[in-house]
Amino acid sequence: MNERILIVEDEPILRANLCEMLTREGYEVQGAGDGESGLRMALDQDFAAVVSDIRLPGMDGMALLKRLAAERPETFVILTTAFASIETAVEALRFGAFDYLIKPVLFEDLTRKLRQLFDYRALRGEVGRLRRDLHTRLGFEGIVGQSEAIRTIFDLIARVAPTRSTVLITGESGTGKELVARALHAHSTLADREFLAINMAALPPDIAEGQLFGHEKGAFTGADRRRDGLLRSVRGGTVFLDEIGELPMACQAKLLRAIEAREVLPVGADRPVPVDFRLITATNQSLDECIRDGRFRKDLYFRLNVFRIDVPPLRARREDIPALVEHFVRSHARNLGRRPQNVSNDAMKRLIEYDYPGNVREMSNIMERATILCAGDVITVDHLPREICGEAAAPTDLRLAFQQFEESHIASVLRLANGARDKAAELLGVDPATLYRKMARHGIE
Repeated sequence: MNERILIVEDEPILRANLCEMLTREGYEVQGAGDGESGLRMALDQDFAAVVSDIRLPGMDGMALLKRLAAERPETFVILTTAFASIETAVEALRFGAFDYLIKPVLFEDLTRKLRQLFDYRALRGEVGRLRRDLHTRLGFEGIVGQSEAIRTIFDLIARVAPTRSTVLITGESGTGKELVARALHAHSTLADREFLAINMAALPPDIAEGQLFGHEKGAFTGADRRRDGLLRSVRGGTVFLDEIGELPMACQAKLLRAIEAREVLPVGADRPVPVDFRLITATNQSLDECIRDGRFRKDLYFRLNVFRIDVPPLRARREDIPALVEHFVRSHARNLGRRPQNVSNDAMKRLIEYDYPGNVREMSNIMERATILCAGDVITVDHLPREICGEAAAPTDLRLAFQQFEESHIASVLRLANGARDKAAELLGVDPATLYRKMARHGIE
């Protein structure tokens, strides 16, 4: 179960009994004898729930509830009291208590409330995930296409998703590796649990170990409270480590141990703690080259490469481009509050012929820009970027031609001014505020 609960109760025997009984139920339980120490523990550590008496020496349970609601809103609070009243119950619920129990607390009532609490938390998390994912779902979990390469990926997902095998997804940047990972999770037996995506390239190396595996309070400078770590926090769900080739060497042995022994050693801890997760990783690098360069452990690679899915670049499945174009036109039009436009034959021909070094992600950006520029019902070549149409293909629309010239000229003057915007504004003969607006309009950094 591994849910962590804090009991704040000033009666030592009652506190000890509750801790012992909840521990037997499979929870991780700690106790505090007053409100101040309970607050310190709740702020320093990650507790799923706090069960607190209202009448406590010093800080009472209601004050504790208010502090936790402000500083630890993810922690649920159940209050107990021997002096019940309707007013007290209403006030407790109004300030954010999950529920309210009358003393003497029946153990059956408390465990029932805790089960309801964790069921509610799981349901709330699932509803949030469904809302976030709803707008991207199309075809097989948002993966658009009917080419032979995509049908092969669909087949591989269907075969490995129901298992708990570790999956390695490879492919160039922007090909949709995270969509494949989300499809694997959605079609697995863990679909009702959390999907946690972590981009290793965006995680600073000096904090990666603490973020992934957790740390104790005071384990290093800035560790002002205990943290469970991302691998432990997923609690039986799916962990997706993107750009796994960027995982620091210091963390690779720990990840290998987590995969093989299902336990991690938090930074500053003296004993390992159990973890439960299904691991999916992805990379746009050659891990073989990383191994040869001494940047990646061979034994870890073998543990990650249990089942491999290679996602092809967009230029290798051009037959999927028309369906992707239609998908992105509709998606961006919906987000912009517009009616979907059609794409002219000439524009579609250029889109199919283009090589897309940025793959599907680049196509999405291209179609979003075209949707914004197109004031009518048909996206034409005039609405496509210069790299698709070629330098010689100047737009016939005067307004678009002026916009392209303005963008190019501003960029050139900025380079001449070595990026100094005030100097560039002086050279262009406009005030700096006008230049900033035009830069923002054209997307010039």
